[in-house]
Amino acid sequence: MKTTLGPSEFKNLKGIEYFKFEEDFMEDNIRCIPMIVRFKMDAAGIKLKLAAWSKFNASERIKLALMPVSNGIETQNYHQFLIGLINKYTKKEADELAIDPFPEWGNLKQIPIKIKEKSQEFQLDISVDQWQNLTNIQRFALLKLCRPGHENMNFPKAAIEFGLLSAQ
Repeated sequence: MKTTLGPSEFKNLKGIEYFKFEEDFMEDNIRCIPMIVRFKMDAAGIKLKLAAWSKFNASERIKLALMPVSNGIETQNYHQFLIGLINKYTKKEADELAIDPFPEWGNLKQIPIKIKEKSQEFQLDISVDQWQNLTNIQRFALLKLCRPGHENMNFPKAAIEFGLLSAQ
């Protein structure tokens, strides 16, 4: 019997970007890690598995969404808080990732190839102007949604939500 989850604790949370299409992110009846947290994890160089995420309590998940990462000190604080949670709930060391000093979402001069290829599947031609008008998290989300896997189906939903594609 499949249980349906209510809305995410992030849905109406002030102070973060949370997207409507993220309400569809489910895996094994566990709500997936929201883009805002994934964005910050990339900035902090930490990989988080869904199994560990699901063990965090709501206030810890919300704190991960709200904590800033706009400078080195904030990012280091985020890193330390997240590895502490991972260790607390899994009794394992966190998997660290290399931090990309020039992430593709941050390049405002050109649209990444992955985005262009995925866009073609939906007869979508994103201009550099449109790309520049997206927020960092929106550009990050589109790149994540280009990856093969369960999130792939959310690319057109995100494009509609971001004003890049008309609803059919």
